Amino acid sequence: MSKLAGKVAIVTGASKGIGAGIARALAADGAAVVVNYASSKAGAEAVVQEIVAAGGTAVTVQGDVADAAQAQGIVDAAIEHFGRLDILVNNSGVYGFASIDDITADQYRYMFDINVLGLLQTTQAAAKHLGEGGSVINISSAITKILPPASAVYSATKGAVDAITGVLAKELGPRQIRVNGISPGVVETEGSHTAGVIGSDMERGFVSQTPLGRTGQPDDIARVAVFLASDESRWITGETLTVSGGL
Repeated sequence: MSKLAGKVAIVTGASKGIGAGIARALAADGAAVVVNYASSKAGAEAVVQEIVAAGGTAVTVQGDVADAAQAQGIVDAAIEHFGRLDILVNNSGVYGFASIDDITADQYRYMFDINVLGLLQTTQAAAKHLGEGGSVINISSAITKILPPASAVYSATKGAVDAITGVLAKELGPRQIRVNGISPGVVETEGSHTAGVIGSDMERGFVSQTPLGRTGQPDDIARVAVFLASDESRWITGETLTVSGGL
């Protein structure tokens, strides 16, 4: 039997990249999946089409997690479509880089509103429906260990995600809801291509420091998400797993 048969999952920011990979993997293991997107409707619909073509169940739901009403709406849509909620993957995130001389308040607010406030608002809405055995998975970043120059704001948002994961594990544990994180290293996605990371000296530098000798792929992260969503990890909570090939 599939690990996630009968379960319902929300994956925020799932129209591409790591989020899309996680949505496909959860569906392949039996979950019905809400594929959330903020602006890329076509991308989200393509992910759903792939899932359905493979025999899975999924729907698209638009919503910006940084807006409390829209975050609530994503969860409401999951309940409306599928009648329950078992898994929340807080994947929505943005990044940007600037030296201390160039950081702006707008940049700070933009990243913290999505990466941190958005995670809190979506989890707040979801926690009302997650029952015993529920799983919340927060997508962090190995940047909190690498701490490269010009990443102060982005690194700070992901450091906050790690702290929130530990706090919410304690808050939601008595309700038998587990909260864990995944901290990916460099992953080849549409975003990392657009940012010019893939094929750059930066990527080559990171790969040279990676014992397993390559850049990650979305499926490398998705497999760990399935594990954390399933009963196989039922005694794990409050942990952030670094999934980076050893970087």
